[in-house]
Amino acid sequence: MKRRLFLQQSSLLGASFFLAKNLKAFGSNSHADTDPYFNLFQAPSTGNRPFVRWWWNGNKVNKNELRRELMLLKEAGIGGVEINPISFPKRTDDLGIPSLKWLSPEWIDMVQYAATESKKIGLTADLIVGSGWPFGSEDLKEEETAQVVLVHCESIEGPTRYAVRPYHIFNMIDPAVTDKNPLRNPEILSVKLVKDPMESMTEVIDYTDRISADKIEIDVPPGNYVLYVLVKFKAFASVINGAPGAAGSILNHMDKQTVTRYLDRMSTRMQEQIGPLKDYVRALFTDSMELEGCNWCDDFAVEFERRRGYDLMPYLPFILFKVGRLGAVVDENYGAKKSKELSELLSRVRFDYEFTKACLLKERFTDTYVNWCRSLGVKSRAQAYGRGFFPLESSLEYDIPEGESWTTNYLRHKLGEEMSDEDYRRGRGYTMIDKYVSSAAHLKGKRLVSCEEMTNTYLVFNTQLELLKLGSDQSALSGITHSVWHGFNYSPLEAPFPGWIQYGSFYNERNNWWPYFKYLNDYKARLSSQLQQGDYYADMAILPANYDLWTENGVQTDPFPEKLNVPYTSLLWEAISKNGGNADYITEIILQDCTVEKGKLCYGKRRYSVLFLPGIKRMSPAAMSRLVEFVIAGGRVIAIETLPQQSLGLQDYIKKDEEVRQLLKRLQSYPDRFTAVKKPQDNNFMDWYRLLMRKYQLPHYLRMDQPDRYVMQMRYMRDDGSECYFIQNAHRLNSTTINISFTAPEIRKQNCWLWDLDSGKRFRVELDKENSLLLDLGPTDAYLFVFDQHRGGDTWQPLSTTGNNTLDLTTQWNVELLHKQEGGSKQILLSRLVDFKDDERLMWFSGTAIYRRSFSWSAGDNVLLNLGRVAGVSEVFVNGKSLGVKWYGRRIYNLIGSLKQGDNQIEIRITTTMGNYMKTLKDNENAQYWVNRKGREQEMQSMGLIGPVTLYTS
Repeated sequence: MKRRLFLQQSSLLGASFFLAKNLKAFGSNSHADTDPYFNLFQAPSTGNRPFVRWWWNGNKVNKNELRRELMLLKEAGIGGVEINPISFPKRTDDLGIPSLKWLSPEWIDMVQYAATESKKIGLTADLIVGSGWPFGSEDLKEEETAQVVLVHCESIEGPTRYAVRPYHIFNMIDPAVTDKNPLRNPEILSVKLVKDPMESMTEVIDYTDRISADKIEIDVPPGNYVLYVLVKFKAFASVINGAPGAAGSILNHMDKQTVTRYLDRMSTRMQEQIGPLKDYVRALFTDSMELEGCNWCDDFAVEFERRRGYDLMPYLPFILFKVGRLGAVVDENYGAKKSKELSELLSRVRFDYEFTKACLLKERFTDTYVNWCRSLGVKSRAQAYGRGFFPLESSLEYDIPEGESWTTNYLRHKLGEEMSDEDYRRGRGYTMIDKYVSSAAHLKGKRLVSCEEMTNTYLVFNTQLELLKLGSDQSALSGITHSVWHGFNYSPLEAPFPGWIQYGSFYNERNNWWPYFKYLNDYKARLSSQLQQGDYYADMAILPANYDLWTENGVQTDPFPEKLNVPYTSLLWEAISKNGGNADYITEIILQDCTVEKGKLCYGKRRYSVLFLPGIKRMSPAAMSRLVEFVIAGGRVIAIETLPQQSLGLQDYIKKDEEVRQLLKRLQSYPDRFTAVKKPQDNNFMDWYRLLMRKYQLPHYLRMDQPDRYVMQMRYMRDDGSECYFIQNAHRLNSTTINISFTAPEIRKQNCWLWDLDSGKRFRVELDKENSLLLDLGPTDAYLFVFDQHRGGDTWQPLSTTGNNTLDLTTQWNVELLHKQEGGSKQILLSRLVDFKDDERLMWFSGTAIYRRSFSWSAGDNVLLNLGRVAGVSEVFVNGKSLGVKWYGRRIYNLIGSLKQGDNQIEIRITTTMGNYMKTLKDNENAQYWVNRKGREQEMQSMGLIGPVTLYTS
């Protein structure tokens, strides 16, 4: 047994002993005790089970409630908690409970208690650093606070004498942040006047010496001009949703001494009181680095000149755009019109500026944070991305890099109902950043890649378990191996309904589907148990055009950027997956650090035979040289839409441009291995890539005869040579049938198994001579196929969707309505099944609807029940016998052994969502905020047994 597996298995609280004594219970799995992978699949470890972000709302916590909630989570199949203090939510009653201050002795005592109790019951605890995002505190000195440099532009027609008060400038340029800081302190750095249009930097008239506290006065010559005022703000933004003690000003993440003091203050205070943090928490966590546009520190200009070789300050006002929240560009044409030559020059300076900023953030924050965690003996876990950070390199050194997926995308972009080629966000739950984060992990050989799973700031009461599964399965396809649900709110039972809600999918015992939450957690635990035991397979790489983006548009690294210069980057990766292959992202820095061996780009254990350059126009000579070396050695490079013909940055750019052009010529001298292609006219990358793959014989390990835009897959290779294939249908409503062939040579002498993620069982899969399988995927279905050396076992027999001797049961149902929130029951007769939202008697219901009727049957024994469309969780009873719970996809039940000849009784329980009911609570401000908020009024949701319901023989 591999050491990694042994260590995990030994922590299963006796699960292996249980398995050894109960092998007969697993039917076809008589060899389970010889397969540690399958043992782990049946009894996943704590680290495989989903965690929750545990919001300590307002830090209004006490030990009794902490323990109650930990037990609640344990019973629901959760494996760990991320202790996350946050501000108290608005629109709810705090019951007069006082807040504990972050890092106070009382608060530290609560953290110690929660972590200790977690360990006692077999849960893991992580702890966020600070509170809210990004972190800071009320106690920071002004010189420790985040800084931003902004530019104010004003058109002026001369001749005139122009006068303005600094106060006017400050009002006009006041940072558009999420949470304004009342302590923000502006300072004018420079005042410059330029002609409009502006031809060159020689036209700049510098009036910086006219700055005074009262007034700025300048003489404007005849003509059209633009005034550029460069302003620096300290303490410009406050922590978003910071809890008491950790609210206030945002920390300056580009100041190493400040970062060190902040981190040391936290660890020192806690460890002086409770001892080593490693005795309590697995990891310290950093949320997404939403720095609100922070782009400056006191020595930025000095560091820039030292690193880039020239003075930034003359150019700085002219490379900045007008920005809004999070530093997002809102006007790229701000200021004077510029000549083509000047625009090119300023773009080069902009790249140098953005690259320097990223370097400072990595060196002064990321590296400092990682080293701090190591010094404490705890793991570092982080969402290491945000505007200004390297989107990939920032995740390389973290022990547990983390991505993010979104539930909110359902209503905005119809998650699982569309998969647009026009907008990479439509229909997707994963975010753009996930592929960067997981690729960084793959490059470093890390198998634990976590995810803030299904972030939900909107669809709180209308989220279904099925939707959470669908989106988190998409995360897995992007390389995520562990889920951290967003988020579980600390909320005492006595809190007025619906409780204390900051955000999240209402993971709460008051939620109708809470009793079934464990089914989702078991499913995710089984999947993670295997993904964390193997390496994500990718033999191709994609180099996104991030440096071109920085050059032309500035940084845009958020989960959902407002603008991308190459919007199809993720569509390219998806197209590869949909055609049976896979790819990692790399960057120029990674490329330059690669070696070339036997025609492959090599980094650590990764080996790439093909590199895609989507829309890249600029590249450094060093990176181009590596491409030449790669192609000469036999590797393939495919440039899409553009060719790299320019260098990056300003210093020596004429010389470097020529080097890039010469290196491009060398690449082009190998037309069989360096290929330039056009992107698809209709943006249909799936079909476009299919033709490309055939033409250039690009590697793939699955053959899909007719690729489906909703079907994606991935391959994992395990240490013992066995392999996993995870295949998902991402459509919420539609089924699809696809013929797949497993073509990887490594599996030719292995047997194929379906490892059932719902039941924990496995079944032998019969493939034809070409290792092919006609796969029928229902809505939101996902399958885990495993190839290994085991033999025997029961054959997989999927339940048929249709059959013979069909009996329609769509009519004449007696329905008992058990209202979860209001209590009591109500009886209603349905002459025909209906979607509750379409029936005035039912549309506001919330709870469990019990459908009952009798029927006569005499057609045979191999009988299946198909419920048709179901909106909610279903559980079926036939003649008093439970046939189990189904919470996603097709609702087909096997009735073998349950029916009798003649009269039979059937009972179907459907548990609904809560959102429609919440709309009726007009006097409940909390409820109305989440379902009827102005501009975000939620649609009426489908609920109930919609059908058609049929019985048939298979």
